[in-house]
Amino acid sequence: MKKLYGLSAIMAVIAIAYSCKKTTTENTGTVYLDLPTSTYNYDSSPASPSSKKINDKATLGRVLFYDTHLSLNNAISCGSCHHQASGFADNAAFSVGYEGRLTGRNSRGFANITGTTVRFDNINSPSVLLFWDGRENTLQNLIGRPITNHVEMGITDFSEIPAKLSTLDYYKQLFINAYGSSAITTDKISECVAIFVASITSHNSRFDQFMGSNIASGQPSHPEVYTANEYAGFNLFVNKYHCQNCHRIFTSYYSSADLIDIGLDQNYSDKGYGTITGMTKDNGKFRTPGLRNVALTAPYMHDGRFKTLDDVLNHYSHGINNSPNLTSMLKDDYGQPKSFNISDADKQALIAFLNTLTDYSMITDPKYSNPFKLN
Repeated sequence: MKKLYGLSAIMAVIAIAYSCKKTTTENTGTVYLDLPTSTYNYDSSPASPSSKKINDKATLGRVLFYDTHLSLNNAISCGSCHHQASGFADNAAFSVGYEGRLTGRNSRGFANITGTTVRFDNINSPSVLLFWDGRENTLQNLIGRPITNHVEMGITDFSEIPAKLSTLDYYKQLFINAYGSSAITTDKISECVAIFVASITSHNSRFDQFMGSNIASGQPSHPEVYTANEYAGFNLFVNKYHCQNCHRIFTSYYSSADLIDIGLDQNYSDKGYGTITGMTKDNGKFRTPGLRNVALTAPYMHDGRFKTLDDVLNHYSHGINNSPNLTSMLKDDYGQPKSFNISDADKQALIAFLNTLTDYSMITDPKYSNPFKLN
C-alpha cells in the first residue's frame, strides 16, 4: 500500500469533531490517502480496456464517497451517513449532517443497487425510483442530491465542487487515470461516485450459499446450509406471510420497485412519494427497502421508528393502521388492515432467516472501505 498526499492535522480534528457520529476524541495526527499500488477489481467482467477504466473510475468514486471536502465545512462525506460495517446504512434514526443538522429521513443501506449483475452502463439511465420518496430515477442524478442539500452536506451549488477539489493534489492523478485528463467536472464526480456505489454488491451471504445457482427459481440448492429454525423462517417468509411480494429476494433488486403505504400512520406526518408527485393517492408511500444485511441496518422504516426486527414484525403482526392509501396486500377480504398475528416462535424463525442475509465479506471488503487514514 502507498500513502498519498498528507492533509493537515487540523483537517483531521475537524473531520472527527463533525462526523455523523459526533466523535469528540482528542486524537490529532495526519490524514492521508491510502490506496493500493494496483487498483482493486470493481468490474467482474472479463479483463478489457473498459474494465480497467471502470476500475479507475470506481477508485476515484471511492475517494470522492469518503472525502469530507465535498461538504461545505469539510466535515461530512457520503460515508459519514452510510457506514460499510452497517451495510452502508446509519444506525441512528436520523443522520447528523452539516453543522449538526439532522436529516429528515433515515439513511438507508444499499447493495446490488443496479441488480444482481453489476451494470455500469445504466447509471445515467432511468431505472427504479430511488430514495425513500422516489425523487430520482437514475443513480448518477442521485449522487448530487445529498451534496447540495443544506441539511446533509451544505453545498448549494454543485458547480462549486470542481474548483474546490482542484486544490487537492491527490485528485490530479486520479482524474487522469479515470479520464485521461486532470480536468474536474460535476458530471465526472457524479459518474465516478455512481460507479463506486453500483459496484457495492452482496453475493456471499449464507442465503446465497443456501440458494446456490437456483436463486431465480426460489428453490434452494443447498438446504443443508441452514439450521432447522432458519429453514423454517425461510418458508414462513415465502409461503406463509408472503413477505417476498414486496421484498423480492429471488429477483435482482431484492425489493419491489414500487412505492407503497404499509400502514405506518393513520395521518401522514411525512407524505413520502406524495410530496414528489403532489397527488393525494401517493401520500404515505415509500420505496420498499432491500433486505440485504438487514440485521445490520437498524433502525427501520423511513423515520427509523422501529429499533429492532422484532419491532418490525410486531407492526405486521398487529400494528397496521388503516391509512388512506394502505396497499391492498395488507388488507383483508373486507378491506380492513390485516393482522398477521405472528407467533413468538414464528418471529424467532423469521429473524433467524433474516440474519442469514448478512454478507460479512461485503461489510469488510477493503475495496469498499474508507481510504482516508489517520496517523
